[in-house]
Amino acid sequence: MRILVIQQKRIGDVLTSTIICNNLKTKFPEAAIDYMCYPNSVDVLKENPNIDTIIPLTNKVRKSIPSLFKFIFQIRRKKYDAVIDVYSKLETNLITLFSGAKYKVSYRKWYTKIFYNYTYERFDAVESEHGLAIENRLLLLKPFISEKITDVKPKIFLKDSEIEEAKNLLKKYNIQTEETPLIMFGILGSEVYKTYPLEGMAKIIDFTVAKTNAKIIFNYIPDQKELALEVYNNCSEATKKHIIFDLYCTELRPFLALLSQCDMLIGNEGGAVNMAKALDIPTFSIFTPSVRKETWQLFENEAKHSSIHLKDLKPEIYEQHTEQYIKEHTFEYYAEYPLELMLEKLETYFQEYKNEEQ
Repeated sequence: MRILVIQQKRIGDVLTSTIICNNLKTKFPEAAIDYMCYPNSVDVLKENPNIDTIIPLTNKVRKSIPSLFKFIFQIRRKKYDAVIDVYSKLETNLITLFSGAKYKVSYRKWYTKIFYNYTYERFDAVESEHGLAIENRLLLLKPFISEKITDVKPKIFLKDSEIEEAKNLLKKYNIQTEETPLIMFGILGSEVYKTYPLEGMAKIIDFTVAKTNAKIIFNYIPDQKELALEVYNNCSEATKKHIIFDLYCTELRPFLALLSQCDMLIGNEGGAVNMAKALDIPTFSIFTPSVRKETWQLFENEAKHSSIHLKDLKPEIYEQHTEQYIKEHTFEYYAEYPLELMLEKLETYFQEYKNEEQ
C-alpha cells in the first residue's frame, strides 16, 4: 500500500498531522507513507520513522499552472492507493483528484465531493482531553482504522548528533542545565496579531526569573532582533543578568535540538509550543484572543502543559462578538488580559510542575 498525506499551512499544523502517519504505519507497517508540505515545515518531519518520503510543495508549483500540472502527473506516477488531504485547497484538490488513488479523504466542505470520495464533518465542539486539532485529524483515519486510536501525540525525532551539538552550544555559553533551569521564551508570535504585547512579555519574564532563578533564552531569528531587544530592554536589570540574549538558532533543526535541552517553554501559542510538546518539553502558552482555544489547547489534561486564553477569563466577549471581529481588534483585547491573573496562573503552573518533577 502507498499512502500520501498532504498538510499545508504552518509548522504546528504539519506537526499535528504526523499522528496520521504514525497510526497508519502502526496499522500497515509495510506501507510506504509519504508526506507533502510546504518547504519551511520539512525539518519537523525529518527522522520520523513513520514517514518514508517528504515531498515539498513549493511556491513555484503552487503559483504556476504549467508547473502545478507537471507536479500533479509526477504524483500520479507514484500510484498512491490513498491520499489524505488535511487542509484541502485548490492545488491539493487537483493533486488528489488526478492521483488515481482509490481512497481520497478530506473534510466535508460544499465542494469536496467533486474531489474526494471519503469526507468527514469536522468536530466543532466535542469533549476531548487532547484538543479538537487532534480529534479532527483522527477522523481522517476512519477509512483505514476501525479500532480506538490511542497514539495521539505528535513526535519530533532528533539524531544523537543533533542533541550533542545542542549540548556543546550550551557549554559554549557556560550554561549548566543540571545546576540551573533553562527556560526558552517564545517572545514573538508567527504573526503580529499572535504576539502578546512586548512590554507585558517582559514583565512575565521578570516574574519567571524571580520565581525560578532560571537562565532565559529567547526564540527569535536575526531579522527579529530589534523586537527581541525591545523585550530585553523592558526587563529589569536583575532579569537581564539571567538572559543569554545572543544564544539562538538560525535554522530549524538546531533550534529543535536546543529546545529539547530546555526545562520549559513559555510564550505565545504557536509553532514553537507545538514543537515543544512534540519533544515532551513542558509549556505555558498565551493564546491570541482570536484563536479557538478548543482547537489548539492540546494535551492540557497533563500538568506539564498549561495556557491562558481570554475566553477562559471573559467568556462574555465571545458571546458578543465574532472571532473575526476579535481578530481585527486583537490588541484591544490583549489589554483585557489581567496581568496579575496571568502571573497567578503562571505561579500555580510552576508549583504544579515542581510537584510533578519531585
